[in-house]
Amino acid sequence: MVDDAEVKVGGFTFRGVYLAAALPLFGSLSGGIYYGYDVVNRFWGVEESVLEVLEATSRIQALEQTVDQSDVAGLDSKLSQISTQMVSILEQQKTLLDLRSKVERAELITNGIDDQIKRLKEDIDSTWDAIDALQKPL
Repeated sequence: MVDDAEVKVGGFTFRGVYLAAALPLFGSLSGGIYYGYDVVNRFWGVEESVLEVLEATSRIQALEQTVDQSDVAGLDSKLSQISTQMVSILEQQKTLLDLRSKVERAELITNGIDDQIKRLKEDIDSTWDAIDALQKPL
């Protein structure tokens, strides 16, 4: 039955038994080719990922060098120094504000004294004028 069946394709004659054996072989071969193509595509994808990781690794190393060169660890002590200096500046500012208020009060007092001295000088001049007038009667 299957042994007697023949197929003629393009001048070739194929017997049924050979076709029955060849079909699974061709199916397996085509599956192997597809699997091989899929494996190669996956390999290329992994290769691209590895290149990206290598690029990222080199960028990370460059960042680490920059951080080391920037002395980020030394920033803590520098920030502490700045904090101490800021406290000192704030204390000096408070002292300066106190001095400013004292100077303003002193100016107010001095301004009043100038007016009083001016009046006293006028009174003294007036008194001397009166004494001079008494010594020289008309």
